[in-house]
Amino acid sequence: MKFTLSWLKEHLETDASLDDILYALTDLGLEVEGVENPRDALKGFKLVKVQEAEPHPDADKLRVCKVETDEGMTQIVCGAPNARAGITAVLAKPGMYIPGLDITISVGKIRGVESHGMMASMRELNLGEDHDGIIELEGGEIGMEFADYLAQTDPSKVDPVIEIAITPNRPDALGVHGIARDLAARGLGTLKPLKVETVESTFANPISVEITEAAKDGCYLFGGRYIRGVKNGPSPMWLQDRLTAIGLRPISILVDVTNFFTYDRNRPLHVFDAATVKDGLVIDRAKGGEELLALDEKTYTMPEGAMCIFSGGKVESIGGIMGGEETGCSDDTVDVFVEAAVWNTLDIAKAGRALKVNSDARYRNERGIDPAYNMQALDDATAMILALCGGEASDVVMAGAVPDVSRAYRLDTDRVQSLVGMDIAPARQVAILESLGFVMDGDMAQVPSWRPDVLGEADLVEEVARVESLTHLAPKAMTRPAGVAKPILTPMQVRESAARHQAAALGYNECVTYSFVDEKSAKLFGGGTDAVKLENPISSEMSHMRPDLLIGLLQAAARNQARGFADLSLFECGPAFHGGEPGEQHLQVAGLLVGASGPKDVHGARRVMDLYDAKADAEAVLAAIGAPAKAQILRDTSPWFHPGRSGKICLGPKKVLAQFGELHPKVLKEMGVKGTAMAFTVYLEEAPLPRGSKVARSAFFTNDLQAVERDFAFVVDKSVNALDLVNAAAGVDKVLIEEVRVFDEFIGGSLGEDKKSLAITVRLQPVDATLKDKDLEEISAKIVAKVEKATGGALRG
Repeated sequence: MKFTLSWLKEHLETDASLDDILYALTDLGLEVEGVENPRDALKGFKLVKVQEAEPHPDADKLRVCKVETDEGMTQIVCGAPNARAGITAVLAKPGMYIPGLDITISVGKIRGVESHGMMASMRELNLGEDHDGIIELEGGEIGMEFADYLAQTDPSKVDPVIEIAITPNRPDALGVHGIARDLAARGLGTLKPLKVETVESTFANPISVEITEAAKDGCYLFGGRYIRGVKNGPSPMWLQDRLTAIGLRPISILVDVTNFFTYDRNRPLHVFDAATVKDGLVIDRAKGGEELLALDEKTYTMPEGAMCIFSGGKVESIGGIMGGEETGCSDDTVDVFVEAAVWNTLDIAKAGRALKVNSDARYRNERGIDPAYNMQALDDATAMILALCGGEASDVVMAGAVPDVSRAYRLDTDRVQSLVGMDIAPARQVAILESLGFVMDGDMAQVPSWRPDVLGEADLVEEVARVESLTHLAPKAMTRPAGVAKPILTPMQVRESAARHQAAALGYNECVTYSFVDEKSAKLFGGGTDAVKLENPISSEMSHMRPDLLIGLLQAAARNQARGFADLSLFECGPAFHGGEPGEQHLQVAGLLVGASGPKDVHGARRVMDLYDAKADAEAVLAAIGAPAKAQILRDTSPWFHPGRSGKICLGPKKVLAQFGELHPKVLKEMGVKGTAMAFTVYLEEAPLPRGSKVARSAFFTNDLQAVERDFAFVVDKSVNALDLVNAAAGVDKVLIEEVRVFDEFIGGSLGEDKKSLAITVRLQPVDATLKDKDLEEISAKIVAKVEKATGGALRG
């Protein structure tokens, strides 16, 4: 929304400075996006007087001028035909920027004669198109700033243009009068009342209007006046200057008047050339397929249901959006029909999007205009046309009725404190609402017709706080209850945060991907069913809810590899979906390792990531969320993992806490990931929650007795799992044996094809007394016996 400062002051009696107005606008929620102040471009250009103008010795069309400036006499070589002694001109001194020429002038020689500056024309200062000669001024003192001179003689030339951003809920601020109302409520001046025009009709309106039954919910009110005997032509200069300043091209009086009311009152209007209107006007919905050559010289095909204005069965205008070229006004127009209508905002928005038409009328009609002002706007516009174009007006024809938008809400003056935290006196709250146009009846506030955004009691509080200024909101410390407050986060939220922090601490980069994936990828990870298919997907590549977070991580890895990043550590925390009903989702933390552990170096520390890296990271995340430390490692993982290089961490065969390992080569190929990739998935909700309500950790205990480690090597069948051997050894004495760890595996050689050797380290931690040789021999014998019994193997000789 653009307007000039002088335009604003036609609605607002104020002495406030431009800076104060700009600050207040933004503070009121009408954010200032930019200010074009012509005075800034004219700074430094000053008035001078030409005392002498002699012909140039080497050029017939040039003159050597002696110019009196505020710094004394100077010499200027000028080629303007009107350069002569006695005139007052505008001087640009050396070093100044000329906006119309986009150059910075300097002292120079023209045909051997020095020139210390330049006397400017209107075009060179971007003040007009006149370039036939230098500017000639009447009056003014030598040395006076040219901008100050214009402010006294032609203020429109130095009128600041303000552009503000309007939120969709504030259509009243799409008119200069509405903006002035907000500033007056803030206290920056007094709102000037609108002049109410009364037009006397001299004949009956020859054009009938009708709203069909199908269109009554799309056009609530349609009114118009017939004006005959008008003389169209260029608008007066004040109107042209006003429209030009805000970026509109003046066309003719009839068109410019409608543009003026669009910006001045947020009241889009349309003027038909009455000679082209046949059989009256009918407001109806398009059947679909009708065509219209619009005023923007483009042909549009009407979508079914669009609100249109028909004449003689032919579309003449897209209702509330744009008129037709055939019924538009020209310099030859003699009789016109001026219409003002109230449209359904949703219908305007729907038709505008379908047609891809952006116009000032659509912008305002789809946000909402003041329906109560509709018929008065018709009289105001008619009066201006009569004043500028002459002619005589008919009576008003009208179809439909002014929609009833009256409503009232209770003003609870205490809610400002509870909702906003500001202490505003009740009388001040009432005064603010009244200054915005609300009518108070006791504690009930009648909402003005131009404020469709006020729809409840809380909106009244917002208006009060907005005008009073939220900058007055003083920070206050919140009161804290005595003692320790109860935790706010749920156990699962705490667990999720701990997992996220642990993964980041392990060196992973967090990804946030869409919950939607393509069907092909979803099926690779056990999903892609109709139960999780979206009815209205964003795109064909986002048609299903994701069954696993690894899909998004693999897609991210493929994109990074395509850009030359080969070594990746990525993780994501979020929901995955195993069904389409509420609750059929589960919380995961997934990690992906691609490439090597670090950059190449001379020491050879770089190595390719393996499944044990994924296993260690999965165990670290489980430890961070408080999962039990003693868990089983089992095979039989999901099919997207490599069947021989993966495992799952379980509490029993059915309670899976996590999966880890190398991803299946076929999956990597389908996802476009090169090389091998390790991954883990932790199921956060599967780890049991603590049974007790302890808020503190148990006491830390250290043992001052030395631990002892013993190594054992067993020859077992090749099919025996190392976990079975470890569990057998650890079960011998759960108090004394602190840890059992496999440190070597040997297959082949003298053992034969069906045998292998597994070497374990057993760490013994005494509790009461130091272990003696006899104790060590007894526990070693028990370990050997139990392992041999559990695995069918034998101690390796």
